Amino acid sequence: MPGALIVEALAQVGAVAVLSCDDFKGKTAYFGAINSAKFKKKVVPGDVLILETEMIKQKGPIGIAKAKATVDGKTAVVAELTFAIG
Repeated sequence: MPGALIVEALAQVGAVAVLSCDDFKGKTAYFGAINSAKFKKKVVPGDVLILETEMIKQKGPIGIAKAKATVDGKTAVVAELTFAIG
């Protein structure tokens, strides 16, 4: 799986998490930036990719999330994702 698609999947997981909060119900999440993305392991067909996203900072409608994708307990991608709620 290409790294760009992994980062996109992580962003979508983060958007679902943010939009599930009562404050943001019915709003739209916009993907703003990728900060310090590190690609550490190849993801190949047959791998099970586990996606995790954790909010680390939020000020108003802008937030930063720490995202991690793992395969068999080993880190494949780590990134900081910036988003906006509109």
